[in-house]
Amino acid sequence: MKQFISVSALLVLIASLAFMQSIAVAQADQHRAMLNTYCVTCHNERAKTGGLSLDGLNLQAAADNADTWEKALRKLRGHQMPPPGSPQPPQKDVDSFVAWMENALDSAAGDGHAKSPKAGYVPIQRLNRTEYAATVKALVGVDVNPKEVLPQDIQVEGFDNIADALSVSPAFLDQYVTAARHVAQLAVGNPRIYSVKYEIRANQNPDDPPPPGTRDGIKFKHNFPADGEYRITLNNLEVGPYSNALERESTVVIMIDGRIVFRKTIGGAADLSLADRTAGTGRTQIMDRFSKIPVQVKAGVRDVVIAFVDRSHVETSENLEKLQSYGGLTGASTPPDRKAHLQDSVVVAGPFNPTGVSMTPSRALIFVCDLKKTAEPTCAKQIAENLARRAFRRSVTTEDLNRLMPFYEEERRSGGTFDQGIEQLVAAVLASPQFLYRSIRGPREAQARQGAASNNGATPNTEFALTDLELASRLSFFLWNTGPDEELLTLASANGLTRPGVMEKQVRRLLADPRASSLVSSFAMKWLNLTTLDQVVPDPKSFPAFAEQRQVEQMRRDFSMEAESFIGSLFSEDRSVVDLLTADHTFLNERMARHYGISGVVGPQFRRVTLTNKERFGLMGKAAVQLRTSYGDRTSPVLRGAWVLDKLIGTPPTPPPPDTATDLSQKAGEQPRTVRARLEQHRANATCRMCHGVIDPIGLALENFDAIGQWRTTDNEAKAPIDASTVLPTGVAINGVVDLRAQLVARPEVFARTVTERLLMYAVNRRLEYFDMPQVRAIVRSASKENYKLSSLVLGIVNSDAFRKQVPEGK
Repeated sequence: MKQFISVSALLVLIASLAFMQSIAVAQADQHRAMLNTYCVTCHNERAKTGGLSLDGLNLQAAADNADTWEKALRKLRGHQMPPPGSPQPPQKDVDSFVAWMENALDSAAGDGHAKSPKAGYVPIQRLNRTEYAATVKALVGVDVNPKEVLPQDIQVEGFDNIADALSVSPAFLDQYVTAARHVAQLAVGNPRIYSVKYEIRANQNPDDPPPPGTRDGIKFKHNFPADGEYRITLNNLEVGPYSNALERESTVVIMIDGRIVFRKTIGGAADLSLADRTAGTGRTQIMDRFSKIPVQVKAGVRDVVIAFVDRSHVETSENLEKLQSYGGLTGASTPPDRKAHLQDSVVVAGPFNPTGVSMTPSRALIFVCDLKKTAEPTCAKQIAENLARRAFRRSVTTEDLNRLMPFYEEERRSGGTFDQGIEQLVAAVLASPQFLYRSIRGPREAQARQGAASNNGATPNTEFALTDLELASRLSFFLWNTGPDEELLTLASANGLTRPGVMEKQVRRLLADPRASSLVSSFAMKWLNLTTLDQVVPDPKSFPAFAEQRQVEQMRRDFSMEAESFIGSLFSEDRSVVDLLTADHTFLNERMARHYGISGVVGPQFRRVTLTNKERFGLMGKAAVQLRTSYGDRTSPVLRGAWVLDKLIGTPPTPPPPDTATDLSQKAGEQPRTVRARLEQHRANATCRMCHGVIDPIGLALENFDAIGQWRTTDNEAKAPIDASTVLPTGVAINGVVDLRAQLVARPEVFARTVTERLLMYAVNRRLEYFDMPQVRAIVRSASKENYKLSSLVLGIVNSDAFRKQVPEGK
């Protein structure tokens, strides 16, 4: 009886499998019919348009050509194929095929299909300049301006942390070595004299003015490397041959960490008479009072303020110069040529007559032993071990110490002090390839180094798991832009990071740390292409409020601050990434509020503001986005449409063919027309329509925003109303940005997938491949259960094979 039941069950199973197979064949035939009707006409073995042939591909074995199908899916999702102007399949048929093909590819990847690897190859990579600065700060407590000490890194899709693009030249390495020596001097506290010049304009910020009661000042941080005397020189206080700056007496003050260390007057009857009677000699005598001003300072990074004591010069403000609408909050009480003020630069030189080096935060990170209790050679070795462990992001070997200690020993043999020997040791660590580079060692390299089988459970030439230490570095650079902290490094050194539940705990700890703000500045702003606002220069004729360079610079700072603060608020609150499109708040100061036509915001400080105008919700309502997707004198529906397709939908349009005419400028004497009218004429060409038919409708929905992000209803140049109505490639008619946003959020998984793709690329430091896409879709499906919260995407990424594994080079 049991045998009869078993046979019956087997027959039922066989029948079920046959039925399912017949359904699969029927579905494949249905989708093949759509491809034959709309795609194979161009993409066949004979024509091979775009180098693609679909007629010979077996749909029931889609995984055998996964790379081809992933490219085709992206084109279909972006409505780029079939191109506009060609016969189009019903949208429901396209959606059905895309869903069916994604399921087929994902199922094959989950079953371990032989042709579907789950990880890529990341070559050895150097720290980019942002990572270098963050890591130096964490390691030895020294603030480095990466733009000043290191050249620009090559960007890939906006990211500057992609390993195979981080090239190195001899000149590049020289800059790293020079930077290492300079950082070591600042960190240890070098009593040798050096000077730093601070440009006035670069250190004046109207949004961060000097203390109340002062005017026309600058603020900066200076690293005083030792205890002793420093000399401060003020270059140019407007005491020129035709200046009126001496008519009224002013008082110059210098403050260090809030304490006044210098106070002296300039101007008034005596100085004016001296300048008038003796001309250049008198002016030199006046300025000598503000040259090489001696001040006593303890070692460390300190806040320096140089300003004038403010006093009223007028009885009424009735006739004061009218403030500019943007950037005009100068704080001046009289026109600037009637009083002394800072010009040119300030120079800080020293130390002179150093008396020692106080314990600074930098020295506390380096000097982990006390010479009163420990012999110098032993202490130097302890410093080397501690510093190298944190810098190299792993345990320190005898070989490491044998390379580092001679730098200390040689300095001591040459007559240098203990501190000078440690300075050479710090420089050696910072210039070491073990610090400057990150690498993932495969089984073959591990065996060669250890002389035995590696402990990652893989054999050469196969996919292998990263070690705990490699995972720790990948995780910390992903979320913090710097190496592991002590907790993470200790955990990884004991192989504890891969224990159940530990990775999630560490991810949540790192995300809660302020250093996770690097996900805003180094990931989100670069993904959205908002770090290059300086590439758009507003035309002063079109936008007279920004005719001066200082106004343009202030505008860019404000636009960038709003965007960073907005994104940062959503990330820090662990909100759904879809809220990037829909959130009804932003961050404004008075200038930005005035720019947007919002009342009730006073002062230069940015603060959270709830928006009532739906057009301003989310990213598409931000002036930074509008500026970056425009030209200096006009909007560009093409740039804006391409930005939405690429950054928000994840289907970047094909670049125009070489020598394609893209200039929409109006000819001299031609009747002004709206940008929309010019585009419609351009799109009338069938060849142009193939791309513009996808891009333009999306960009036209944003036409109510002008080139600097202000709302408008009329094209001032053409004297015509703005028409933001359009029909999307899906066939849906919309009118303006609110309708466009509604269409995007109607399918939240699309935007979540785009964010996940870019976040995974940023996390693993390589371009994504076709075999990564099943993992991306799996992460998004899992994150949907938590409404696509940022943490759910991050956890999905760090638990993926793409993040935790690697294949050997050439595989």
